[in-house]
Amino acid sequence: MDSIQRPGSETSPKRPPLIVIVGPTAVGKTRLALRLAQEFDGEIVSADSRQVYRGLDIGTAKPTLEERRRAPHHLIDVVAADEAFTLAQYQELAYEVIVNVLARSKVPFLVGGTGLYVRAVVEGWGIPRVPPNEELRAELYRQTEIKGEGALHARLREVDPVAAERIDPRNVRRVVRALEVYLETGQPISELQRRKPPPYRILQIGLTVERQELYQRIDERVDRMIKEGLVEEVRGLVEPGYGYDLPSMSGLGYQQIGMYLRGQVSLEEAIQLIKRHTRRFVRYQYNWFRLGDESIHWFDLLSNTYGEIRELVASFLPSLWPRAR
Repeated sequence: MDSIQRPGSETSPKRPPLIVIVGPTAVGKTRLALRLAQEFDGEIVSADSRQVYRGLDIGTAKPTLEERRRAPHHLIDVVAADEAFTLAQYQELAYEVIVNVLARSKVPFLVGGTGLYVRAVVEGWGIPRVPPNEELRAELYRQTEIKGEGALHARLREVDPVAAERIDPRNVRRVVRALEVYLETGQPISELQRRKPPPYRILQIGLTVERQELYQRIDERVDRMIKEGLVEEVRGLVEPGYGYDLPSMSGLGYQQIGMYLRGQVSLEEAIQLIKRHTRRFVRYQYNWFRLGDESIHWFDLLSNTYGEIRELVASFLPSLWPRAR
């Protein structure tokens, strides 16, 4: 398609579409995305920060092989469990996949519950591609210990007053990162973080459900994961040497089952911890995907039907995709 361009380039009068499906864990995003992708000739781009890791299947509720046959899926099984994977990498890969999906005249569906990933793509976040400099960081932390948090923040204010205004002086990690970026590149992090929305017509669909119903779905999902072999999956990851301190292993389910395997809690206690922490995570997700956000079309799955969602998608696509009519 001639109108497809990399994010940041000049947009076309007829921008290609991107459909986004967001919502909390266990609300039904995958089921809806599969149905819409089949009906509107689409492909699914995962926005899940744990599904990028190979070998983490059950605990991340990764789409099954049968579901992947029903519609192509992307950005699943991208890296090994012990590999680093950054937000900048995700954003770059997501844009690349979306471009390729559109080039095949398919509809890209960006689907997931990791708000950071979704917003980085939809809003075009500027993400500094500056790798960590551990030696420099150690020196900055050492200065904090000697001179105090205020001194480090004052230094940041001299070189990047915009970032200093945004960052709480007590958040030493962020102050250090902002100074690190400036000292490594000579550019303020606030300039590198400027947002440039990608050149797509974007339709955002949010799924929600009454909280107690959602909690019941979470409990049922966790019980199903245990029956499907979550304990064996975690054991199979740590036996070859993957450590519990890896970012991949810090996710819901893996952390708690790890506690069980190390004898810190019983299996029943681990299961209850997974359910409790997942409920807490849902509240965190709702902070990312605010129900009052007018850019998201919200649907309560207990009162809205698939037909209403389908009609919205069809009205968004007809001039570009005949199957949407």
